[in-house]
Amino acid sequence: MEEAVGLDFETLVAFFDQLLLKVVHWASSPQFYAQAGLVLLAIILAWTLASTIRRHSSLLREPPAPGGLQGLRTRIYQTRDLIFPLLLILMLAMASDFSNLLVQQSWLVQLGQGGAVVFMLYTLLGQLIRHRLARSAVRWVAIPVAVLHIFGWLDDVTAYLDSLALEVGNIKLSAYGVVRVLIFGSLLFWLGRVSSSAGQRLIRSQEDLDLGTREVFAKLFQVVLFVVVFILLLQLLGINLTALAVFGGALGVGLGFGLQSIASNFISGVILLLERSLTVGDFIELEDGRAGTIRELNMRSTTLETFDGKDIMVPNETFVTTAFTNWTHKNKKQRYSLEFQVAYKTDLELLFGLVRDVVASHPSVLSGEAASPEERPDAEIASFGDSGVNILVEFWMEGIDDGRNRVGADLLLMIWYALKEHDIEIPFPQREIKVVDAGGQGG
Repeated sequence: MEEAVGLDFETLVAFFDQLLLKVVHWASSPQFYAQAGLVLLAIILAWTLASTIRRHSSLLREPPAPGGLQGLRTRIYQTRDLIFPLLLILMLAMASDFSNLLVQQSWLVQLGQGGAVVFMLYTLLGQLIRHRLARSAVRWVAIPVAVLHIFGWLDDVTAYLDSLALEVGNIKLSAYGVVRVLIFGSLLFWLGRVSSSAGQRLIRSQEDLDLGTREVFAKLFQVVLFVVVFILLLQLLGINLTALAVFGGALGVGLGFGLQSIASNFISGVILLLERSLTVGDFIELEDGRAGTIRELNMRSTTLETFDGKDIMVPNETFVTTAFTNWTHKNKKQRYSLEFQVAYKTDLELLFGLVRDVVASHPSVLSGEAASPEERPDAEIASFGDSGVNILVEFWMEGIDDGRNRVGADLLLMIWYALKEHDIEIPFPQREIKVVDAGGQGG
């Protein structure tokens, strides 16, 4: 037994001695020095080019100052740390081809190239990716795949996963296909969402376009991106678009019955965007009396924000099939009226001038040279009441008289103070009662 253990130990020592001799022999060979030199040269060239690009580019040289498109410029500046690993990968790829021509082997250069890929992924993980799910995807998917590629095991692992398959008729479902769909499908949806948010922010920041046009382009960009992501996902699933067209009729019937409401709201949203009858910031009043300011125009519904802080989710179909009032779409100016009553003994000429001056003094009311004669505050007799004269006050303002613009309530208080200061009476209901003496009449 002891002889067997000693023999095995001697065999192991001999094996390591031979391995060490081979490593030393290869490390001292011209092929090793040629590949190591190419790797070193690639690192120097990549570092020099990266430093030159960062030094001469205004977007990469220093953090962006506040201004237009600051978010986009900040993202570009954050990519400065990726320039070196990207250039290193490119340089090592060129060095690999040159090494094959020079010494007929390039495995050391390819090993360095794989290390550069892992280095780039870690840089991407630390500098640019803030989303927790995306960071996990890079850490647990992208980096292991890169390591498998470095050691040449990726094809073997892919073939093994593809062999684990379940076949039902002409449909083959493999473990590799499931993993591919989960990984690239998640990445596709994440990129789609990020691109949609960035694209819409970029479109909405174009101040040369009016608000309605910006909103139309932003939503159309969202629709186009959704269609592109959907087509790419079908290709990723291995679904032939030609075969999919055969089932278009059946799909249309399914949409007609099962998804009729969703499809109707989606199409109505597209119609609203093209007609531009609604835009963000419009004050809308529905037939049922609900009203609010449009905060978001989505593809399925529109969000109305009320003045008391509530959100009303209105299906887009409502704006196509029913009547509604858009108070501020074409003209932000609105006319409002107030009514109050004064005693019959009041000097109406004095009252009218006083009320017009009081109303015109409010900063939100259109008056003076900034308003046309028809828009300036006016006061007149509305009718004659039982207890006094009913006075009608009309004024124009920009926006809605509610929420932050409670102009009507302010004006009533200002008018009350003015009437009190000038001893103008606001009458209360009066009744005359006559008592008839029936006994005296009989006498």
